[in-house]
Amino acid sequence: MLPIGGETLVLTHDMMAEGRHFPAGADMADVAWKVVAANLSDLAAKGAEPIGVLLGHMLGEGDERFLEGLGEVLHTYGVPLLGGDTIRGAGRSEGARAFGLTAIGRATHIPVPDRRGARPGDAFYVTGPLGAAMLGFEALKAGKTGQSAAYLRPKPLLDEGQALAPLVTAMMDISDGLLLDAWRLGEASGVTLALDSAHFPVADPARRDDCVRWGDDYELLFTAPVDTALPVEATRIGTVAARGASALLVDGKPMTPQDGLGYRH
Repeated sequence: MLPIGGETLVLTHDMMAEGRHFPAGADMADVAWKVVAANLSDLAAKGAEPIGVLLGHMLGEGDERFLEGLGEVLHTYGVPLLGGDTIRGAGRSEGARAFGLTAIGRATHIPVPDRRGARPGDAFYVTGPLGAAMLGFEALKAGKTGQSAAYLRPKPLLDEGQALAPLVTAMMDISDGLLLDAWRLGEASGVTLALDSAHFPVADPARRDDCVRWGDDYELLFTAPVDTALPVEATRIGTVAARGASALLVDGKPMTPQDGLGYRH
């Protein structure tokens, strides 16, 4: 976050690699969409309005489809491609490809929300269902591409983030799973997040535990005073408490990343 004059610029950079973030043989239009959407989701978590993106692109098979997907996602969210770089050559493992993208945004509210501001007594919320990306990934592996949109083309919650920015005490997006990212928010804020698993909004209630650990959902996690009138749809899943033995309690049980809370690189 860079204060410039009376405004604050928000910059974020994320990469995606073949074999780690997308499978070999993936439709490169979907890859382009996702690398942009993941970065825009970081701007959403800051309540920022996108200004543009810079793309680092490794040339290879499927570039025409990549350009199609890139055009689609940038048009959908009204974001210009400001520049970047292209290279030719194999990745660290022969044939693997990687892409990096920097997104630049303008904060719509000062102070800019981050994960450090949760306060004891706040309510803890999450937008949207969790686990939809996991189900989409499994559908993709089964050849059911028509059921894979949540995994292939996530939707950054830019409007929701901007609406919440003046109201929240802390906010971040979910990329590595609800539980792991909730622990990170609690740790950064120096508080304990006490969660009630019965209130977790999940895409498949029969697989509740998987849904909250898998990640890739790009929903927003946030804390706010309990009497806040929310301008977006969200589910209260817990309460912020004074720091205890762990930054995260689930149904009263202390949990840490060593408990396999989510996806760790």
